[in-house]
Amino acid sequence: MSVSVATLTLTLLLSGAPPLSALQPENEVPLRPTAWLTDRTHTPVYLNTGRTRRLYFTVRKKTLSLELTVSPCSGAVEWSLTARSLKDKPAKYTKWSTKKSFPEVWWRGSGMEALIHSYSGSAADTYEGPAYGPASIYILQLKSTEQDTQVDVYLHEGPGPSGAFPELPTDPRVHTLGVGMTSVTLSWTPSPSVTKTSKHSKKHNYKYCVTVNRKHNFRNVCAARKESRKHRERGRKQGRRDKQEKDGGLLKTWQQWDMFEDDGSSAVIQADFADPACVCREVESVCTVSDLLPDTQYYFDVFVIDQVNRTSATYTGTFVHTHTEARGVVTPLRDGQVQWVTLSLASEGQKRFSFRPRGGQQNGLLTLHSCNSTKAKVTVSSRGHLLSSQEVGDQLAQIWLQGGPSYLIQLQTLDTTTTPKLDPERSKVCMKMQASSAFHRRGVPVLPVTLQLKSFNKLRSCSSVTLAWMGTEERSLYCLYQRQISNKPDVTDRCLGPESRPASERVLCKYFQELDPRRAVTTAVIEGLNPGSMYMFDVYLMRRWGLPIKYHSKTVRTRREC
Repeated sequence: MSVSVATLTLTLLLSGAPPLSALQPENEVPLRPTAWLTDRTHTPVYLNTGRTRRLYFTVRKKTLSLELTVSPCSGAVEWSLTARSLKDKPAKYTKWSTKKSFPEVWWRGSGMEALIHSYSGSAADTYEGPAYGPASIYILQLKSTEQDTQVDVYLHEGPGPSGAFPELPTDPRVHTLGVGMTSVTLSWTPSPSVTKTSKHSKKHNYKYCVTVNRKHNFRNVCAARKESRKHRERGRKQGRRDKQEKDGGLLKTWQQWDMFEDDGSSAVIQADFADPACVCREVESVCTVSDLLPDTQYYFDVFVIDQVNRTSATYTGTFVHTHTEARGVVTPLRDGQVQWVTLSLASEGQKRFSFRPRGGQQNGLLTLHSCNSTKAKVTVSSRGHLLSSQEVGDQLAQIWLQGGPSYLIQLQTLDTTTTPKLDPERSKVCMKMQASSAFHRRGVPVLPVTLQLKSFNKLRSCSSVTLAWMGTEERSLYCLYQRQISNKPDVTDRCLGPESRPASERVLCKYFQELDPRRAVTTAVIEGLNPGSMYMFDVYLMRRWGLPIKYHSKTVRTRREC
């Protein structure tokens, strides 16, 4: 039989016959495996550097035009689209085996090839044009010239745009509305896809996502996701959490990308991109990025996301240099010295401190808490990188310092609208702070499970009481203080340490350690008390690193009669 197998295979495909896998001759040896593109389907293709990948597709009869989009993830690629016209006429009937296999093509050298389109670069490129002929097979050749990468291929048969990708406006640039020391406001022209959908439906099928980093702009979502993965891997190797290592220092409360499931396509939103340095909005085309570092250059990118097709389009990104911070007085902190800080709410004051651990090592511990039931914000950075940003209130805050020879600590008042203006006691923020070098430590010290003191009523007598409190698995010193009070309950100032208490009030100091946290309970019997008298008891956890921890005061009255 003189008819080539490739001719018959193609003819059967075009005529709606069974697929190639059902038509393979039982004794035929395939020359090369092939991958076929299908209409309206995203096909991910992985490319090794310097190696050419070929994909094939055919179009239905009476198809007048087609659209082919190739979206590289990162790096430059070369791709070309050719059409091959087959000359041989197929035979009317040939007996084939129904043995299934991967689709293969057996070339016999007949026909002609014509180059339709070619492209070289790293941006997404689309061919839109007429179909070459009903009896043609199309060949897409892909080659990566710089690095191993992944591309997404999308085929659309028929006239008009495919509608699979969001449209970009005539002006796809990201504009800068305002620049400050720690914030940047961006704007962009709305996508026509978003505008059309908003007019006809209240349901938002599109959203804008903004990313910020300090290296460069991204051409697509895939490149941004790839950089995010690398950044997280570096953070894991260094033993740090991602939220402390993120570049740019954005708020942890920012929304992350929506979680989508996908097969690995580079142009489709994937479930493993959850970078905190990204905010996704619905249809708003104005965004303010906060918590940036002063005097730092940032790169901003905007993506319009199609949540139905799970595709995206990229605006032309921009870069901005934040304003230089007005240099105020920086107070050096002495190792282990307690620092009292007062911030004025009325003037929205802030204070800056510096700390350098001793001995050339880079580990340290910063502990601080509020003394008058107010809150402040503490920001710690080293070499221009944000390490921690959090609110500090009544609860003791412990911040582990690691990774730098010196640290910049900034205390700032919060919004004054949250504090009653008529309360003079709360018109200022009073903080107690201490920074100390942490030799031979790998993390923050363990705190007790609870700071409550417990008294045993059955063990209470006219001259003694028994108290119990929780300790930790670390060996520490606990000091117990007492003072006799009147019938009116009194509370010891939580910010006053044991150094401010008279020596006559100290009852005992003892070391305690229990490796099992569930059994870390220690007791003390206080004797020599007066019958029917009320006493206030305080326990302090004395630590080698950090501020002493004061347990909650406990009031106990001895028995009148025994």
